[in-house]
Amino acid sequence: MHLSLLNILIAAQAYIIGGVNGAIIASKYLYRRDIRELGSGNPGLTNFYRVFGARGVLLMLLIDVAKTLGPVLLGGWIFHRAGYPGVSGRILAGLFVMLGHAFPLFYKFKGGKTVLAAGILLFSIDWRVCVLGWGMFLLMLIATRYVSLSSIVGVWGYPIALAVFRIGTKADLVVAILSAALLVARHYANIGRLISHKESKFSFHRADKE
Repeated sequence: MHLSLLNILIAAQAYIIGGVNGAIIASKYLYRRDIRELGSGNPGLTNFYRVFGARGVLLMLLIDVAKTLGPVLLGGWIFHRAGYPGVSGRILAGLFVMLGHAFPLFYKFKGGKTVLAAGILLFSIDWRVCVLGWGMFLLMLIATRYVSLSSIVGVWGYPIALAVFRIGTKADLVVAILSAALLVARHYANIGRLISHKESKFSFHRADKE
């Protein structure tokens, strides 16, 4: 199969599956409420935990892990079977999983900020990418307790690791940079609150009662 057709196939399946949202499904199935109408309105892990607490987080995580790793690993397998580097297929699929999460076909193109999708993606690329990206995230979170800022900083460990350890091609590096830029762009409101010192810090205590 021609490389361009492979790219389209991988991008399409990753975008569609990536649009499945664990926070929305878990909130409706367990609580009969829509996470998009509660807290910050963001259908992501941080808002879900702040609103509902730990109960339901496992279901949400299982859904989001499956919807990210599934198409990413499939993308790598398709590329490998076609004679191309599997890591390139995983990197391409990762970008479109994030796009699916941010602009889901199933939810009127209104999705999350791609943090969890990006975090899960790093595990599938290379252990060095995972260590650098997650390490930067955790260090920043410990230092500031801002999940948004930590995510914005940590995601750049992805392209940095690709460049430093020479993982993938130059095109893969461009795709990784686009993935990181997407996450940053999805945090535009958080960036404004960080600048004005109005951003909420992460706490293990719930913000709202059920």
